[in-house]
Amino acid sequence: MTILYGIKNCDSVKKAKKWLEQENIPYQFHDFKTDGLSAELLQEFISASDLTSLLNKRSTTFRNLSDEIKNNLSDEVIKENILAQPTLVKRPLLKHDQAFLVGFKDSQYQAVFC
Repeated sequence: MTILYGIKNCDSVKKAKKWLEQENIPYQFHDFKTDGLSAELLQEFISASDLTSLLNKRSTTFRNLSDEIKNNLSDEVIKENILAQPTLVKRPLLKHDQAFLVGFKDSQYQAVFC
């Protein structure tokens, strides 16, 4: 099963969805804003990747964090803030069989599916 995680209005998520649809690849979409992000799901992401690569430092949400938080990015602080504000997760996240991709790059998706 293929699951695409993100938020529906994110441009990168839109590109990933379009690519999957053009390639006729069935997938389930998990929207962090409507479907949420549990501690268990975050732990699954962390197990497949590293925590710092999951943090979207270019997001508006990150830029709006206090300097105190941004200057103290321990694993616990990152986890706590991602769970409180899932839009801090770099998007999209794609889970397909044993593959787990952060972000969207056509070449990476090609390597996984083709």
